[in-house]
Order: sequence, then structure tokens, then C-alpha cells
Amino acid sequence: MNKAQRHSLILELVNRGEIGTQEALVAALEKRGVQVTQATISRDIRELHLTKAQFAGGSYRYVTSVGDERSLSDRLRRMLKESMLSVASSGPLVVIKTLSGSANVAAEALDTLAWPEVLGTLAGDNTVLVVVRDTDAPAVLERLEAFMA
Repeated sequence: MNKAQRHSLILELVNRGEIGTQEALVAALEKRGVQVTQATISRDIRELHLTKAQFAGGSYRYVTSVGDERSLSDRLRRMLKESMLSVASSGPLVVIKTLSGSANVAAEALDTLAWPEVLGTLAGDNTVLVVVRDTDAPAVLERLEAFMA
């Protein structure tokens, strides 16, 4: 089975809502005759932009996101909105100030959104540096300000 086929199978399993851990994903794939290592599953999860969301009863399961605000889990979206204090830009850089200890969550949320204008993020403790394409900083700044509202 090639990587694309494995990714397709992983998405099928995740969309059924049965997968809560990497170990469960490995086991589900093995039941289908696919042998993978933990390292491969970890890479696949990252490449597929899978995130965990909390469901009724407190259980967590992997969910898919397709790159826009609607697909971002409600929990991650709420954490992003509640953690952002301010945004500013200078050239192709946008700086987001967050509550202390929240920058990683904000950066992960922005990475999950996969906006085409955003080249990447870098998070500290309370600051996220967003690198955007040269002329797109004002548009990204406007989108983030709207998100904060």
C-alpha cells in the first residue's frame, strides 16, 4: 500500500469517529492488513492535519480539517479567539500577542487553517510570529482582527 492509499484509509477511519489515539490508529490499520510504525503514523497525522476534538462524555478523537475556519474544531477555534490579545504587522510579518502560555495553541490553529497567504508560524510563550507573502500582510491582519471580534 502506498502513502496516498494509506492516507485515504486513515481519513476513512478517522471520519468514522473511532480513532482516539495513535495506538488505536495503528491497530485499526493492522486489522486491514497495513503494517505501520508509530513514527509513520505520527507523520501521517501531521501531514493530514488531523487534530483531536473532545466529544460528549469527555472522550477525545481525531478529526479532519480541510483548511478553513468552519472545519477547525470548535474547541481550537475558541481557544484561538480567547487567547489573542492583539495583532500588528510590519512588512511581511504579522505579530499576534496572546495570553501567557497560549501562543502554541494559536500557532497550531493558524497552521490548521492553512491560509494560502501564510508561509508559516513561530510561537513563543505569548507571541506568535506569522510570516506571510510580501503583499498579503494587510489582508491577514484584517482576517485576524475579524476573528478576534
